[in-house]
Amino acid sequence: MTPRFTDARLEQFREQLLAERESTLRLMAGLGEDIRRIVDARQDSNVDDEHDPEGSTIAFERSQSDALLRQSRSRLAETDAALLRLGAPGFGVCESCGRDIPEARLEARPWATLCVDCASRA
Repeated sequence: MTPRFTDARLEQFREQLLAERESTLRLMAGLGEDIRRIVDARQDSNVDDEHDPEGSTIAFERSQSDALLRQSRSRLAETDAALLRLGAPGFGVCESCGRDIPEARLEARPWATLCVDCASRA
């Protein structure tokens, strides 16, 4: 059986995934720093959220940063999993239907585990 991707193409996917991983780690570090600043700013205040006009804004910013950090952790896990699958028979194969994931989708999202049809139903 002929491999679906050449070694050169797999290396391109690896480079994309490593760049995505590095970008995600930088984003996570920045978000962690944002959260620390928000927590520190809140600790410096002795006013509760209910009576502090800035309280709801601070709570919103913290919530938003926490959500972005969770998404980033998820992306990092997906990227790391894709790096492990790279070159294995499962890379580029839909986990749901078993068909090949189109190369254009992998180009845009090399961590993809579902084809477009299955992803739209998920």
